[in-house]
Amino acid sequence: MERLTTLYIDKESHKFSAAHYTIFSASERERLHGHNYSVSARIVAPMGDNGFSADYNVYKGRIKQLCDELDEYMLLAGESLHQHIAEDGDYYRVRFAGDDMLFLRKDTLILPIRNATVEEFAHYLLGKLRTLSAGEDLREVEVCVASGPGQRGGALWTAD
Repeated sequence: MERLTTLYIDKESHKFSAAHYTIFSASERERLHGHNYSVSARIVAPMGDNGFSADYNVYKGRIKQLCDELDEYMLLAGESLHQHIAEDGDYYRVRFAGDDMLFLRKDTLILPIRNATVEEFAHYLLGKLRTLSAGEDLREVEVCVASGPGQRGGALWTAD
């Protein structure tokens, strides 16, 4: 019988600092602010003959890489239904509810998400982690993103 093992990866170094705002409706959003986000993962894989299921160091490195890619940026929801983002020289011009906001392009990432929330960040990072782990025998992967103590969102992938 196959034995499955669950790895929990929750390191202090798995974090990123970023600015964002959450959009509530076509006319309401949060003020621009930032968080020190933390990222954790749960990975379910078969136990190998060698007594372990996966190399923690591999997944720790991948999660750290993903966090580093987001660290110290303004994060914009590129697929939001309520804002329009256009390039304007060295800036992104974001139009929301009649207001124009300018963000330096070199300091801003436009992510393929609908809103800048921990839930969307979790789904985004889960997709990236799955891509980095392609071909590995994983049964479940869950990624959680926290914006502070007691406030986190998660995304789960399960093999068919």
